[in-house]
Amino acid sequence: MFLIIVNQIIKMLLLMLVGWLCYRLKLIDEQGNKTLANILLMVINPVLAVTALQTDYNSHLVSGLLMAYLLAAITQVGGILISTALVKKAGNPDYAIERFSCTYANCGFIGIPLIQSVLGNEGVLYLTAYITVFNLLTWTQGVALMTGKTSKKDIKKGLLSPMIIACVLGLILFFGRIRFPKVLADTLDYIGGMNTPLAMIIAGVSVAQTDLLKMLRNKSVYFASFIKLLVVPAFALCILTLFHVDKTVAYTILIASACPAAATCTMFALRFQKNYRYASEIYAFSTICSLVTIPLFVYAAERLLV
Repeated sequence: MFLIIVNQIIKMLLLMLVGWLCYRLKLIDEQGNKTLANILLMVINPVLAVTALQTDYNSHLVSGLLMAYLLAAITQVGGILISTALVKKAGNPDYAIERFSCTYANCGFIGIPLIQSVLGNEGVLYLTAYITVFNLLTWTQGVALMTGKTSKKDIKKGLLSPMIIACVLGLILFFGRIRFPKVLADTLDYIGGMNTPLAMIIAGVSVAQTDLLKMLRNKSVYFASFIKLLVVPAFALCILTLFHVDKTVAYTILIASACPAAATCTMFALRFQKNYRYASEIYAFSTICSLVTIPLFVYAAERLLV
């Protein structure tokens, strides 16, 4: 598993480099990257979530999915508690950015392509549980963190997000044992196949937009990334050692927890008039560093999850 992860990380790094070059060569600008991100978030990721659930119904998958929901809730609520305890509010105008970045992982953009390539559609199926919990929490606790309040409108928007709708639709089809016709299934597979290259190109363009020298001089970026990339996944790994679950479920939850800071933080920072440049710095730095930390946690898991 460790060598497979390293091999995939190298491929993803090369794809990120393509995105970086596209931005430097002015083939993709900031607005173009936002458009690509919207296509990925609103179309490709949901399609992939639905197709992952287009599999034969069996009790093993059902029990694994239920356990994935439980572990996703425990690890992400744990992340909220950890970030609240370690990131102080007093005298820190950007505490909301830091807590959000430390808590919520880029389980869609980074998690889906990585888990799909390493664990296949079964891993993506379990990842839909993590992403569902992620969406529920970001549009409730996450919005409350950014604004100091939670509105029914924001909660409704979160519950009606394309990813949540796709997960619910996929579950209905899975439990109803309804399969798409081959022509439609093949078409959806083509769309889902765009996920990995497009996600990494978007990440590469995002990194290229960041002032790397300024980012590297900001000590707070290191602290937030340390919590997100080391403390939170270490907590997840400890939880997973207590639950003797299917290896695919365990690795899915671990990899999702070990993913870098969520791109959602930058989007929310823009939406709620927070320091979006700082959010993008944490996103860029943690994304680069995660290319090293994710394989390390998989290596540790191979020895601890027996």
